[in-house]
Amino acid sequence: MNVRTTDLVALVHLGCARNLIDSELILGRMADEGLVVTGDPSEAYTVVLNTCSFIGPAREESHEAIADLVARKKAGELGAVVVAGCLVQRYKRGLARQYPEVDVFAEISDYRALAKTIKGIADGDTSHAAYLQGPGLREPAREGARLLATPGSYAYLRISHGCDHTCSFCAIPSIRGPHRSKRPAAVCEEAEELIGAGVKELVVVAEDSTAWGRDFGMELPELVQSVAELEGDARVRVMYAYPNRFPWDLARLLAEHPKVVPYLDIPIQHAATNTLRAMRRAGSGDQVRRVLDRLREEVPDLTLRTTVLMGFPGETDADAEEVVKLVEDYELTRLGAFTFSPEEGTPGFDLADPVPDDVAAARRDAVLAARDANLERVQGAAIGQVMEILVDEPPHPDSGFVVGRAESDAPEVDLVAFVHAPEAQVGDRILARIDEVDEESNWIGARVEGAE
Repeated sequence: MNVRTTDLVALVHLGCARNLIDSELILGRMADEGLVVTGDPSEAYTVVLNTCSFIGPAREESHEAIADLVARKKAGELGAVVVAGCLVQRYKRGLARQYPEVDVFAEISDYRALAKTIKGIADGDTSHAAYLQGPGLREPAREGARLLATPGSYAYLRISHGCDHTCSFCAIPSIRGPHRSKRPAAVCEEAEELIGAGVKELVVVAEDSTAWGRDFGMELPELVQSVAELEGDARVRVMYAYPNRFPWDLARLLAEHPKVVPYLDIPIQHAATNTLRAMRRAGSGDQVRRVLDRLREEVPDLTLRTTVLMGFPGETDADAEEVVKLVEDYELTRLGAFTFSPEEGTPGFDLADPVPDDVAAARRDAVLAARDANLERVQGAAIGQVMEILVDEPPHPDSGFVVGRAESDAPEVDLVAFVHAPEAQVGDRILARIDEVDEESNWIGARVEGAE
């Protein structure tokens, strides 16, 4: 096949798993238009940047990426720059005025118009639209064709759009809109296609997964069970569960269903009641602990993952210590900790009593130190044990080691296992003996021959 240079496109993805699905949709739409996708932006005529705008560091990364692409265009290293996604949705035409060298800006949409515009650029159309406005809130329908950017072992399954919570630090509702659940049939149809493509783990994502179905009288456990009972051997992992109004029948599935991974990502954000209330999070520190206690009681083998936000305005040393103590008391090992970033357009943007950056960073580091102490103990206790590992990356040609994960680890955000398994393939579930732990607490081991 002869490929015109102008038909070569690349996509640079920034942000979360939900945003990665949008990147996969963009890739799929471009392929539908006959464009040729390359994984190497240095080879492409057009580079599409799918941006993130969740917190300050994410915005900075997006701006740096735009500036880098513009500089490459000016240097003649690429022909066109396209910027899409959350940053555009948030700042709209103001972003276009800031970067006049960018060829196309695109708000969040189904990206069909974006792909057609990029095809026009490839065909030499100089009259294309420079700004593509989204059609409004995205319908909670099935996604359509995606060109998966994940390994063949796992894929993300988005079950809803938007969020109804009013957390004072978060701009997501203003970017993604209110919560809208996909219908069960649409989700199951997507899941069946992914399973048919060989995916072994479906990672359920949403802005708030536990809100799924409430807009039409259903609850998340009903959907999880339906997906888990589809034909095939794919397992289901649930991410982004909100701790309040928790649908407790999900605990039964986590404990009992063989195809529901006993793992739950439940971002608590904080442990001190007064800070939670300042954040406009429902509930209290005691309620957070009661939820975690009940989950541990009802799902004995559960791996909990959570996220905390340190340095919120008004947070005291005592408040911060409550978070450290919670991490210690519950032996949390899968945990992300971040510092507060004032977000324009949110109630938390100009609150009084800000916490100095260095203090917030020290409090975050104390939380991470408590987590790492737990990690050293928990991961080390697995040495000598045999674990089931899902292979995410093929054997390295020189070492024969694959990269995989146990059920205790979600892709991209948790730990990995390096396993000597020269004959394994991506998507295989293998048994591995854990021999040691590396400096980042990842397991290192070898396949137990003859075992599956």
